[in-house]
Amino acid sequence: MYAHDESVGQWSQLPPDDQVEAASTALRMLADPTRMRMLWLISGEEYDVASLAAAVAIARPAVSQHLAKLKLAGLVTQRRDGRRILYRARGGHVRRLLAEVMNAADHHLHGIPDHD
Repeated sequence: MYAHDESVGQWSQLPPDDQVEAASTALRMLADPTRMRMLWLISGEEYDVASLAAAVAIARPAVSQHLAKLKLAGLVTQRRDGRRILYRARGGHVRRLLAEVMNAADHHLHGIPDHD
């Protein structure tokens, strides 16, 4: 059962409990505007904590805490580059989720009709 499978049958059965819990955790992490902004930026390119803090105009410790939560929810990956740790959104599915949420918000804000 995958989100890109638009068959009617997929909606007739509940997904497994562990999948619902993981999805709920990910959505809770996205419910914070600062984390959403950060995830948006790291969906396009890698950032270290200092660069991300400057981009979203919050303190580095706060950025680190937000990144830790996003990482625990499976939304972010990290890699070491010398002394720096670089963060990026975890895969295309995370970028698509974020894009869909932003598109839904745009439709709501501007009264754009939905197309099924």
